[in-house]
Amino acid sequence: MTWSEMRPLLEQACWDTLYMVGWSTLIAVVGGLPLGVLLVLTDRGGLLRNVLANKVIGQIVNVARSMPFIILMVALMGFTRTITGTTIGREAAIVPLAVGAIPFFARLVETAVREVDHGLVEAVQAMGGNTWTVVRRVLVPESLPSLISSATTTVVALIGYSAMAGTVGAGGLGDIAIRYGYQRFETGLMWITVAILAVVISVIQLAGDLAARGLHRRGGGSGGAPGLRLLKARSRATAPTAPVEATEEAAAADVGKAA
Repeated sequence: MTWSEMRPLLEQACWDTLYMVGWSTLIAVVGGLPLGVLLVLTDRGGLLRNVLANKVIGQIVNVARSMPFIILMVALMGFTRTITGTTIGREAAIVPLAVGAIPFFARLVETAVREVDHGLVEAVQAMGGNTWTVVRRVLVPESLPSLISSATTTVVALIGYSAMAGTVGAGGLGDIAIRYGYQRFETGLMWITVAILAVVISVIQLAGDLAARGLHRRGGGSGGAPGLRLLKARSRATAPTAPVEATEEAAAADVGKAA
């Protein structure tokens, strides 16, 4: 097969792969972020402590994560047909891709949120902040660099899933590699497909790493609670020498100015 024959196939396959991965990533973030935060909030010591709910949600996430993607695609064929009207094509592939990515991303979110300094959470609660305020002002902003890294990892995993989805008619680079590279013995086309996937993954990983590092350099990505750092730092610096009441009043004033 000549390059002029391969080029339109590869262009369409690249677009199909990016389309599937893009939409499934968006759905995974929208579904996985609140699910991961909820796992932290309902755990022991969480703001919404509920051991039963945490166990149930955690078990569902574990079962969904442990299922091989090829089996998940087959198991969801009926659901996919109900949603999209078909089980073949890139739109149909988005359904199992998203369902498989949501629990994967949720566990990464849980890990990232658990790394947030609990002192900041206590500071917001001391100032009268409710659970939603803690999530919006502390947990998500403070864990943003780790969340960016988690999203990058999810995208890379979804690219691999999308290539696997190509084996059952989803389209994309995986479909090209199987249909032409393997079944028709077009070895050159298959290796070009592998090279394209490697380049795409490398670019996405590099972009995610740069974004996460940029947020770390700017102070951990805390855009919503700058005064909380002042509160904690002032408390630590003045605790041995200043009365607690004076420390809290001065820190509260700093928080008001930062806001």
